[in-house]
Amino acid sequence: MSENNDNKEVVKSMKYYLSKILNESFEESISSVTEELKREGFGILTEIDVEDTLKEKLDVDFRKYKILGACNPPLAHKALQAESRIGLMLPCNVIVQDVGGGKTEVAAVDPFVMMQSINNPDLGEIANEVQTKLKNVIDAL
Repeated sequence: MSENNDNKEVVKSMKYYLSKILNESFEESISSVTEELKREGFGILTEIDVEDTLKEKLDVDFRKYKILGACNPPLAHKALQAESRIGLMLPCNVIVQDVGGGKTEVAAVDPFVMMQSINNPDLGEIANEVQTKLKNVIDAL
């Protein structure tokens, strides 16, 4: 925290995600990120098509946007052993969204930032390992 001229506390926001803009179609980006996640030991547990869901539930149009629930089983197991309620923050969400002009954004949650809200030092090492793997995914795209 820092102070401004009025001596009021200002909270600095932390970037809670890792991301990259890709010069490829939405479908190609889904394929690319899924393949890179596999290389780092992640599987996709869930896939939420936000565009279709919003159309079906609210009859509104929305850009192409998918939420992929990615899980690395060995690391998830370690995290669950260290913190019984960590399942509230699993799986690691990765989004793919159409940003226009033939480009897509792929973004992954930063697990290290998420784990800072939990008072359990055993999670730090695990969060760093997951963060490294997700950074590898984003960098490889």
